[in-house]
Amino acid sequence: MKENIENGEGKITRRDFLGLTAFGALMAAVFMSIAGLLKFMKPALLPDISRVFKIGGIQDLPVGSAKIYPEQKVLVRRDAGGIAAMSLICTHLGCVLKQSGNGFSCACHGSLFDRDGLVIKGPAPKGMPWFEVSTHPSGKLMVDAGKEVPPGTKLAV
Repeated sequence: MKENIENGEGKITRRDFLGLTAFGALMAAVFMSIAGLLKFMKPALLPDISRVFKIGGIQDLPVGSAKIYPEQKVLVRRDAGGIAAMSLICTHLGCVLKQSGNGFSCACHGSLFDRDGLVIKGPAPKGMPWFEVSTHPSGKLMVDAGKEVPPGTKLAV
């Protein structure tokens, strides 16, 4: 005995109804899968911290000193030639570098950099970027990690 459902145009069997329902569920799953894949085409980035930051006054950085700013992943040091800032992010795959001996090392893949950020041992393809250091009108020193400068560039003080 077949059970039928009235649909206004005629009768539809239970088997046809279940088949159409299953097909609809399949189409919904395919649509949602495609929508999920399309979402990954555009990266979902969180707001980044400011690339420009104050590092204090000249008196806060005596000659021969170096200071790491962990939130910005930047090393600022002062010598007789001036004040310089360089990135502490490995140019290979973006791992954070650690100071080791007379340079820096990447714990992720073994890259080694000298004191000035030049590659000693790969796989890093290039040296550590240096950033612009400037003086704010208030007299404070500022680092702009969005502006790379040639290695060895220092703010004369």
